[in-house]
Parts: sequence; structure tokens; C-alpha cells
Amino acid sequence: MIVRLVYTLGVRLYALGVRLAALFGNAKAKLWVEGRKSQGSLRPVEGSKGPTDQWIWFHAASLGEFEQGRPVIEALKQSHPEFKILLSFFSPSGYEIRKNYPLADEVVYLPTDTPQHARQWVQSRHFVAAFFIKYEFWFNYMQALERADIPLFYISLILKPDSYFFRWYGSWFRKQLRSVRHFFVQDEVTAQLLKAHGMDNVTVCGDTRFDRVAAIAEQAKPFPEIERFVAGRQCIIAGSTWPPDEKLLAAFLSTLPEGYCMLIAPHDISAAHLAQIKAMLPEAQLYTDLCAEVSRPCHTEAQPSVSMGVKPTKNILVINTIGILSQLYQYARFVYIGGGFGVNIHNIQEPVTFGCPVVFGPRYKSFKEAVDLVALQGAFPVHDADELRSVFDRLMSDDGFHDAASKACSDYLKSQVGATKTIIKGFEQAFFL
Repeated sequence: MIVRLVYTLGVRLYALGVRLAALFGNAKAKLWVEGRKSQGSLRPVEGSKGPTDQWIWFHAASLGEFEQGRPVIEALKQSHPEFKILLSFFSPSGYEIRKNYPLADEVVYLPTDTPQHARQWVQSRHFVAAFFIKYEFWFNYMQALERADIPLFYISLILKPDSYFFRWYGSWFRKQLRSVRHFFVQDEVTAQLLKAHGMDNVTVCGDTRFDRVAAIAEQAKPFPEIERFVAGRQCIIAGSTWPPDEKLLAAFLSTLPEGYCMLIAPHDISAAHLAQIKAMLPEAQLYTDLCAEVSRPCHTEAQPSVSMGVKPTKNILVINTIGILSQLYQYARFVYIGGGFGVNIHNIQEPVTFGCPVVFGPRYKSFKEAVDLVALQGAFPVHDADELRSVFDRLMSDDGFHDAASKACSDYLKSQVGATKTIIKGFEQAFFL
């Protein structure tokens, strides 16, 4: 009881801190506060408690976690259209982008995790199940679901031995995990950690996001403007880059070999950051300008009427729009993924889906797929500009080396898909039997 009170106090203090940040002009904090305020109180939706109106709740922290849950939502909608879907987000970066997601019957911000909010939440709909994605541990909501006899499932969960659940002070937190009906986890390490503490309701099925990116690859559309720019050259793509990444790439690009071109998709596409890139790489062309040359809107798949016989005059294209990078990897010989010289690398699953060898900075070990692929020699960490040039040169010039790395990525993807089917089967066994 005392630990729960301290936990709830921490939640309230966090919410107060966000409100203060919003008052001082933090844009993300302002969205966090105003989004929750606009939802009003958690009154039951008319008719939502009826026997024919059954809801399944999916909760994601942000956009990345949503992409992990998305294959499960879509599979459930296909196999069990009788259920309505309530999708909640903690972060504005998820909610603002996916608030109109068509397969969810309702998309909302999750109210702060207080006992009162949790009780109101579980009473607001006729929930028949809940799915929390990856790291989302909200202990008052978990308790409210257990008391209401609503089964809770975790999907794509991954834990490490140094997690707070397994520290000397973690007994209360581990106890909260016993409210979970079933854990669908990414790896054997997580399974063994849970089983060692008496939780045998575990299935190792991998990361559902591999199912998502595999579907993206299968449905990838052509981008004639990109094909016009590439024009038969070998293409290197640098995705989700930050300034330290771009500085390394600029040193390499000063001697980009003939017959090669590069697409750079920066994480930050603000005008100020694009100006910094342009100052560093004055010969670079913006994707929106490339679209304007052929009078076509960006962000959409153009009709294949663009002439591909035009000789390109630029070697570097900056993707200054969002929503298309995951499909652009189809044009890459190999890929550099940013973030590894900062907090952590960005998603490497999308390029791996296309069999692209991946290069990134030294901070990658929080991601299982990155660690796995480094061991399989499908991915290559670099620490400085010299290492980057060495790996790039070998991937460009040594076809055998490149092809072996590409095969390692493709084989790894094939070994990882299928988590969604396992989860749906497990849900049906738990729910219907």
C-alpha cells in the first residue's frame, strides 16, 4: 500500500511537471496537457456497456510502440470484427500522428495513472481484454483491470536483467506483473527472467514490428521522382539522421564515387535544420524541389509517366517530408541509420526488410535486432569517420561482402516474422476456451 501511494504521488508530480513545462512554452508538454483536457471526464459512452458492444483496449506509449501493436490490431479486426478497438497513447508524438487511425473505433490520450482515473477508465466501456505494448507499465490501471476481471496481455515485451523489476527493491513491482494474463515476449532472456520469478504464462514469439515492416515491404509503391533522381545509379540511404551523423556523412560525400548517389532523410525537417544541411552540403537537392520540377505533389505515389531518361545533375537528395522513408529503402544498396552518436539508433527493421545491410553509430545495444545483426554481419557499427568510410567502401566495392550482409538481413527477417499469428492464437485460446 505504501509503495502504491508513493508511486501514485510520483505520477501526480510528473503530471505537475509537464503542466509547468507547458506554461513555460514547451510545445510537446502543451499538447500533452491540452489533449487530455479536451477529452473531458471519462463518462461511459452511451450503449458501450451493452452486451453486444464489446471493446478491446490497446495502449501504446508513442508511435514506435503503436507500430508494434498495429499488426495485432489489424489481425484482430480481420478475424474478430465484432470487437471495437479503443487505442490510447501516452505521448503526443503518437497521438497526434495516429489520432485518425481508421481501424480504431476511438483514439485517445491515456489519462494519468491515478486510482480514480483507472477505476473510471475500466467502467467507461465494456472491455473484454486489454493489450499493453512493450514497456507500458501503469500499475493503477493494471490493478483496476485485474479487479474488473479484464484480461491483460503484453505484446513485444522485452526485459533485461538490470530492469527495476529484478533489482533488490523490485519485489512490489514484480508482484504487479502477476495481474497479467499472458506475456508475449521478444526473446528467451525475457521469458527466463519472468519464469525465474514464478511467472510461467510466457510465450516467446519475437517482435510484432517485423510483421509490420514485412507488410510495408510487400506493399511498397514506386516513387518515380526518386527513380528519376537515382537514374540507374547505386543508392545509399541515410535515414533518421542527426547533426553528428550528418557531419560524418558530409566527410564521406566529399568524395562520393561516380555511379553513386545518396538520399538523406533527417530526423528533424524543420527549416532551420534543413538550412544547416544545405550549408554543409550546398550541392544537395530537396525532395520537394525535385517534385516541383515535374509538377507533382510529394507524399503521394506519382503516376509512372515521369521520364527516366533525364541525366541527373545532383548526387545528394534530402528527403524533407515525412511518411515515405520506410518505402524508400527499396532503392538502397545499403543504409546508414542515425541516432547512434546520440541517445540511441533509430529503427533498423525497415531497411533490413528490403535486405539492406545497415551501418550505424556505437549506441545500438538496447535493440535486440541490432545486436543480433552485428553478430550475423548484416549490420556494422562505426565509431568515427574513418570507420564509416572503411565500411562504406567495402559495401560499395566488394560484391561478395555486400551480398553476404544482405542475405544475413533477409534471413534474419524471415526468422522473425510470425509473432502476430502467435499472439492472435494465444488470445483466442485464453479468451474463447
